[in-house]
Amino acid sequence: MSNKVMMIAEISANHGHDIEIVKKSILKAKEIGCDAAKIQSYTPDTITLDCDNEYFQIDTGTIWDGTTLYKLYSEAFMPWEWHEELYEYARSIDFPLLSTPFDFTAVDLLEKCGNPIYKIASFEITDIPLIKYAARLGKPMIISTGIATEEEIRDAVEACHQVGNTDVCLLKCTSEYPAKLEDANLNTMLDMKERFGCKTGLSDHTTGDAVAVAAAAMGAAVIEKHFILDKAIGGPDASFSMTPEEFGAMVEKVRLVEKIRGQVTYEITEKKQNSRKYARSLFIAQDVKAGDKITPDNVRSVRPSNGLAPKEYDKVMGREFAVDAEAGTPLSWDLIN
Repeated sequence: MSNKVMMIAEISANHGHDIEIVKKSILKAKEIGCDAAKIQSYTPDTITLDCDNEYFQIDTGTIWDGTTLYKLYSEAFMPWEWHEELYEYARSIDFPLLSTPFDFTAVDLLEKCGNPIYKIASFEITDIPLIKYAARLGKPMIISTGIATEEEIRDAVEACHQVGNTDVCLLKCTSEYPAKLEDANLNTMLDMKERFGCKTGLSDHTTGDAVAVAAAAMGAAVIEKHFILDKAIGGPDASFSMTPEEFGAMVEKVRLVEKIRGQVTYEITEKKQNSRKYARSLFIAQDVKAGDKITPDNVRSVRPSNGLAPKEYDKVMGREFAVDAEAGTPLSWDLIN
């Protein structure tokens, strides 16, 4: 988590119930220039209840309406027995793998696997005990804010601080699947940076890469987006996930934005110094004699830069020339009485 935008490929439910697909996804994420891949660590029983009453029905206008939370997560979850093997594989190719835990037991599992960064999902931002349990480990915390109020975001940040963890990055997130471009509200990302004193970034559920590239231009520290090896894999997240070709093109655009943003500098480089040759300065514009007064007619601010700086214009007006001089002579103090 340096000045470079950390590009995270969120594999999530895009595994087709095949661990080899996850491994291939991790490798492909590395090949297309990502900085890390991410999974999610839960089981249906650690994230919800096996219940189909009205409270557990999905009916909020999402692509998953018509099923229950338990059925959705039964399809989407990544088996816990895969975790150790996936982390070992990621280490073998020297590529960071991180995860989102959804309860204490997931944190315990991930810690055994050597998880380097903990991500808290939008819907868990109000679970202060979970946030503290992960943050107490002293590793960087990335927290999505999709459903949170300002107060709830502040509570989450303070929860990290209370256990001694100040390495927190808040992600602007629109918890719609897919999200609309007009709901991105990226200015909130900038406001969160000032309001909560954290690094900020984007968890993007829109289609395409416009929002992610814009976030990079605005100074996002982290950009996370759903990634799928092949749309044919299917699954709950496939419709709003990026293919390797799409994700790779987005990474290239973000890296270009990084170059364009550069760094804050007022240094006079060699190139800039060469260009300064053609900056304005004060030149004698008419032939003059010693004793002539300096006027706007005989001294002007023009290109190039060999004469006195234009800021001296008012100081020299009305004074006398000390010597004869021809038009085109750079004005200098030794020519003036």
